[in-house]
Amino acid sequence: MDHNGYLDVRSSSAVTFDLDARLPDQVFNDDLGDSLFCEFDAVLTPEFWPALCAMARWHGDGHVELLVLEPDCEMFYLSEYQMYPAISLSVEAGADDYWAAIGHEPGGDIMGSIAISANVIAVTGPSRRWGCWGERDPEVAVFRGFPNAAVRNEWRARFGPFLEVSEALESYLPLTFAGRIVPDEYAAALTANYGPPGGKRP
Repeated sequence: MDHNGYLDVRSSSAVTFDLDARLPDQVFNDDLGDSLFCEFDAVLTPEFWPALCAMARWHGDGHVELLVLEPDCEMFYLSEYQMYPAISLSVEAGADDYWAAIGHEPGGDIMGSIAISANVIAVTGPSRRWGCWGERDPEVAVFRGFPNAAVRNEWRARFGPFLEVSEALESYLPLTFAGRIVPDEYAAALTANYGPPGGKRP
């Protein structure tokens, strides 16, 4: 991807996300409905591509855009590998195409590939009506933009496992904190920002 392409992906991602925010704070600019969580590493595998394409197709998007926010573009990817850390891929592409993009090793260096190096990612499409935000530090990714509960449940069953925020706090997140205990402040903020309205399960 060239400089202009990178800027296009970054500007479109900034519509969907607050690019400076980090979990447990709210990373989505608009209320895109209920959230589901999965493990961060799962998103950066070829097997996950159909799940992202399904989200894009719900909203009529012809392609999926993935942006790496950390490490920094200029300080890491440009200076070390002369590449821009973003992709824009047609929903007609296959899992192998997705892997070729995120698994590409610039100069034969695996540490430069997005799949290995990315610490914070933002994924969306031209409609800006859905998104996936992932962070390697807490090892989770959060999804929003389900058209309705039935579609959400079907997608969850087909591509999962995906967890509600309360379940993610019990299973995924303790592994990333000292003593395997999620701090109360973190849990409260994540629940407030990504739990169902009124604290009720959907």
